[in-house]
Amino acid sequence: MAIGAPITCSAVIPSLKQCLLLGRVGWLYKLPPEHPLRRRSFASITPGPDVRTNGGSPKTGSDVSPKLKTTDTRSQSNGTASSPDPSAQQPSIPPDWDEKPNLSISAFSQLPSSTFGHNQHMIINGDFKEALRQILWQFRAPIRYAFAYGSGVFPQTASGSKSASTVHPHPSPAISSMQGGQGKMIDFVFGVSYTQHWHSLNLHQHRDHYSAIGSLGSSFVSRVQDRYGAGVYFNPYVTVNGTLIKYGVVNLDTLCRDLSEWDTLYLAGRLQKPVKILRDDPRVRLANQLNLISAVRTALLLLPSEFTEQDLYGTIAGLSYLGDPRMSLPAENPNKVANIVKYQLPNFRRLYAPLIENLPNVAFHDARCTSSDWMADPETNATMAQDMDPKKRGNMVRRLPRAFRAKLYFRYQSKFQIPQRDFVRMLEESDDKDPTRVKRQQGGVFEQRVAGDRPEDLRKEVRRSIKSTVQWPSATQSLKAIATAGLVRSIRYVREKMAKHRQGQQQHRKEMGTPQAGSGSTESKGS
Repeated sequence: MAIGAPITCSAVIPSLKQCLLLGRVGWLYKLPPEHPLRRRSFASITPGPDVRTNGGSPKTGSDVSPKLKTTDTRSQSNGTASSPDPSAQQPSIPPDWDEKPNLSISAFSQLPSSTFGHNQHMIINGDFKEALRQILWQFRAPIRYAFAYGSGVFPQTASGSKSASTVHPHPSPAISSMQGGQGKMIDFVFGVSYTQHWHSLNLHQHRDHYSAIGSLGSSFVSRVQDRYGAGVYFNPYVTVNGTLIKYGVVNLDTLCRDLSEWDTLYLAGRLQKPVKILRDDPRVRLANQLNLISAVRTALLLLPSEFTEQDLYGTIAGLSYLGDPRMSLPAENPNKVANIVKYQLPNFRRLYAPLIENLPNVAFHDARCTSSDWMADPETNATMAQDMDPKKRGNMVRRLPRAFRAKLYFRYQSKFQIPQRDFVRMLEESDDKDPTRVKRQQGGVFEQRVAGDRPEDLRKEVRRSIKSTVQWPSATQSLKAIATAGLVRSIRYVREKMAKHRQGQQQHRKEMGTPQAGSGSTESKGS
């Protein structure tokens, strides 16, 4: 710009926007959460069905409406906001969208369609959602992707049951109202771009969230996070905005890899159940859609030709618990999976019905599904049917996540006694990461042999492959938690988990009509 030339608005505004963006770790965080400058700085980074433009209208219309504060999963009167109608979404899902997905995308416009992945966004009370988002605003370190999950967000017990006291020091009225006096800690997962940088900022702001490991610096904390367990660093029992929370930090690359390949099934398993996404990311949304469709395909391999919705969703919800050491110890509610499905059936429908409608070999087979409001009816347990043709099921085997599929293939290599040289060649030909591969992911002779195995044998091999995927990362993550949480918090966590186990046993005895006296045998979780 020449000396003495007038300064125009166009010359000033770009630099102003840059200053606002750089203000993430500076003065911007000193603004109140409701300040418009603060809201708009993040709105451009994490668009999705929940995000609104500064005019107040939805950026995309499948998840929210102007009346969201009065909307829950059962309301069906606010048009697109509350109608989880899969038929309205299905035409926007391109055929074979999962054939060769581009997991390096950086914008929502690069997704297969404008409404792609809207099924992942659960509808919850608007005030409660805002209270959860206000918790995120208390972290200066940049959070690219975030979701809240667990019984603190989605009930897993009857609404009438209450605990004696609340665990939150000063919760917002929305949180107290939604939890109905049960007082449950709220669980979060934060997806971040740079692990060490994030912990450096967070240690400076929230040193009290960390155990003694935090004294060793962000470099050591990030190494513990990335090298051990499932790549997640949890800080439990911390108070933010008057609310007791637990939050886990994961690198976005680690998260997307687990969602698309199932190398640990740790976070992929959590996202196979209803969660509330608070900040979205296009790459994670695409990877999670792959995770969800893979969960359906895996569950179908474990189910007979005819089954019910609850059979399907229960099988999906139980995948990540196969091999979890907590389920073989008195450290978890043995009825956990059944409770999740029972009390969140409409949310499971919203999550999976659009994907089921897009699969060629499975369908709802129930006259009740023709009703316009059947998806919001928790009393309906629709029947379903799948095609057991080995060729079609072989295509499902071929499209299983890469790391998990390799484990299943190795098991059947041993069972079918395939020579190592032929087996290696077969794996190379089916490598999804080969950039020169242009053929479709169709099941070949080997996949059809796997799919055509006796149903009980196929179920056994699939379960063993899941267990081998889950067992080691889950066990090491649990051991890592002792160090990252600290001894006092770890003891508190174990005590609460054991209390949930006893509560689950009492619930089971009550349902079975058996007396509670006596020691009773330890109940194991079914698949």
